[in-house]
Amino acid sequence: MLERSCRRVYRKYKIRIRNVKEIRLKKILSLICLILFTIFLLQLVNDENVNLDVSHQAFTYKEPFKSYFRYNHNNSELKDWHDYVTIVRESQRTGDGEQGKAVIVADEYKNESESLFEIYHHNAFVSERIAKDRSVPDVRPEACKHFKYLSELPSVSVIIPFRDEAFSTLLRTVHSVVTRSPPELLKEVILANDVSENEYLYGGLEEYVEEHFGSKVKIRVMPERYGLIKTRLAAARIAKGDVLVFLDCHTEANVNWLPPLIEPIAKNYRIVTCPYIDVINANTYAYEGRTSGARGGFSWDMVYEFMSVRPGDQSDEADPYENPIMMGCAFAISSKFFWELGGYDNALDIWGGEQYELSFKTWLCGGKLLDIPCSRVAHLYRKRVIEKIPNKSGYNTRNHMRVAEIWMDEYKNVFYGKDPQRFEGMEFGDISYMLNIKKKLKCKPFKYFLEVVAPDIVDRYPPYEPPTFAYGAIQSVSHSNLCIDVMKITASNPVELYPCFKNLTHPSRHQRFRLRLHRDISVEASSNFCLDVDKSNNVILYNCFFHQTHPQYFRYDIDTKQIYCGHVTKNNKCIDCDPIKKTVFAAPCNKNSLTQKWHWGVTNETMLRNWPDYGKPLKDEGDIKYFKLKKDKLKENLI
Repeated sequence: MLERSCRRVYRKYKIRIRNVKEIRLKKILSLICLILFTIFLLQLVNDENVNLDVSHQAFTYKEPFKSYFRYNHNNSELKDWHDYVTIVRESQRTGDGEQGKAVIVADEYKNESESLFEIYHHNAFVSERIAKDRSVPDVRPEACKHFKYLSELPSVSVIIPFRDEAFSTLLRTVHSVVTRSPPELLKEVILANDVSENEYLYGGLEEYVEEHFGSKVKIRVMPERYGLIKTRLAAARIAKGDVLVFLDCHTEANVNWLPPLIEPIAKNYRIVTCPYIDVINANTYAYEGRTSGARGGFSWDMVYEFMSVRPGDQSDEADPYENPIMMGCAFAISSKFFWELGGYDNALDIWGGEQYELSFKTWLCGGKLLDIPCSRVAHLYRKRVIEKIPNKSGYNTRNHMRVAEIWMDEYKNVFYGKDPQRFEGMEFGDISYMLNIKKKLKCKPFKYFLEVVAPDIVDRYPPYEPPTFAYGAIQSVSHSNLCIDVMKITASNPVELYPCFKNLTHPSRHQRFRLRLHRDISVEASSNFCLDVDKSNNVILYNCFFHQTHPQYFRYDIDTKQIYCGHVTKNNKCIDCDPIKKTVFAAPCNKNSLTQKWHWGVTNETMLRNWPDYGKPLKDEGDIKYFKLKKDKLKENLI
């Protein structure tokens, strides 16, 4: 009996002990799981913080297992991606700025408007009056409204860097992206805060984003002041989308902008695409659509230039076409190709030169750059750069030096030769990492870019200047101490007379001109400006046309010393001046007028006396006939 009782007690306590052990084991396992989960979360946060640190160039991109580009997509099914509900709703909206219409500031608010303009360098007062989710006009070519695109497209991360942007302007960018993008394609929008000084871009922005966009829009603050390039680079490191779309923080996406932008990338991950860039007027916030396409190029002082779309580039205005150089304010690139190229060179500082770097290596390292007319994004161009960066002087020059050293091969000497003083004492730093990328990818030489991708750059801006009709100072015969001077390098600014520099062959750049093979007069102080004649007959500076158009077509008569403006049979005017008022203008040609006579620093008499035989072929029929008759008459006289 006693033995039986003892056994019962033993079994009872054994069960209790087992239960206690199980409970303790469960608690221990739960604690371990909690610790592991905490470590995972800390690691996740830490990884993101590490990724935001761009002080080291090396970054290993781990292509996600479910990446669009890991698999073959043989699906040729097409889909109409238009959001017709949103399109109809937006078409019915009215109010300030709706449909992209201009907003004019009343006189009573002009002082407030001007003070905000001084801060943001665009009309933030007008921006605050316009809805943050305003409607915009559909400015696409008509054919775009009927196009269908692949039904399966890659996911997208839209990256928007910002620093001290006007609250409403920044949020209008975000609204336009979220509202006009298919939600199944838009994985995330990353607002990358480059350490803004304005408090409203922290707590206030976070509250607004959480209320209106939820988790779709993320805000990340940089660890220190980076500037545009490094902020883009940092945000790209944490982006989760198959495709990266970079947008400036003062842009507005148009109707159905995303599918046409990313479909070419879906077909070939090494294609980089740019939307057509429309304009948001900095004064009125009017949405101004572009009416024709253009290609990007550059002069040898690395100034961005617009070039015409070549015949054969498009069969229809809605067709994508190849573009040598992107503008840089809006473009799309697959994450895979971006990191294959090494991302941006992380030693490029603040902004400047990054559009050349990415364009060059896209074309030279196996890729292609396309402009997409059916994808439209409007960009607001500030009246001037918003700020200067303390302790960062010369960053723009240094950036261009790095791009030239890495990508331009022997042509870097052409760039340096344009303005040697600009580079004195400047160091471009260590470029070994990007040179290794270039070698690893077996990138083509820069000569390929000039000969195959953009031969018209060489035509417009010869790397090695060919002989010209005339060069140097343009000196007044009537007042030999005065020369034509550009004074201020801005479009539509009148040129004036100013005391000549001693060396007329190689004077100051503001007095150095070139009567080129294009039959225009270029300005050495800025390779994208030429002499022009406005409607009031003032001689002004204007962007070079390169097409022998009337207001930029000039010819020097070496006998009469006159500079003829315009074509022979259409416009009998010459460059004239008023030595007292120091003005320069076009007036009816008069061979007896001393104020119409000019000396050039250097003239090529052979070329000038045989005007039709040198330079670009004459385009005007009247000029062709006139010089042929003149040549025939000269032959008769010789006989």
